[in-house]
Amino acid sequence: MPQHVPNTPVCRYCDGFPVVAITTGTRNTDGSRTTLRITCRACRGTGHTVRRSALVRVGR
Repeated sequence: MPQHVPNTPVCRYCDGFPVVAITTGTRNTDGSRTTLRITCRACRGTGHTVRRSALVRVGR
């Protein structure tokens, strides 16, 4: 049976890949590469956009 997947909008800045690893070109003492983990500023590392309807305040 097919599973139902909620329709969550993907971040348009990172296309759903919110965290990337960038190598600096240097190596650690064990020989592995030194990397930096960078997160998307727009979605703050979630990969999804915030729905505007969730931001609307209900009431008078």
